[in-house]
Amino acid sequence: MNTLKVGDKAPNFEALDQDGNTIKLSDYKGKKLVLFFYPKASTPGCTMEACNLRDNYHTFLAKGYDVLGVSADSAKRQQNFIAKNELPFPLLADEDKIVINAFGVWGLKKFMGREFDGIHRFTFIINEQGIIEEVISKVKTKEHTAQILG
Repeated sequence: MNTLKVGDKAPNFEALDQDGNTIKLSDYKGKKLVLFFYPKASTPGCTMEACNLRDNYHTFLAKGYDVLGVSADSAKRQQNFIAKNELPFPLLADEDKIVINAFGVWGLKKFMGREFDGIHRFTFIINEQGIIEEVISKVKTKEHTAQILG
């Protein structure tokens, strides 16, 4: 895994969200962006993380941040995740793992004695100029907002 680091320029990605809209990094120029990668929509940890961000969404907006989630789930699964949990931010359906690989969060994982390739839970804080100013690799799903806004 070759994960991007603080000070790196964020890749100028382009991907489809849950509704088939094209979302690009350049859409967030002049704003701070919380870009969170999660393994699988509607699983317990991912739901806790997304709901923690949802519950604090207005605080993010008030502080000049936008929020965008990314996983390799299908658009339909992302739509269901948003509807079920009333998420106010878009989720990229990165089934081809273009954005996931660009940020270097796909790699070998271990779970219950099994090894497999998957998405590592990471959050990147990207500043107004498109530079990564923080990387959170040990995400606390229930307290993620506090980790970001500290």
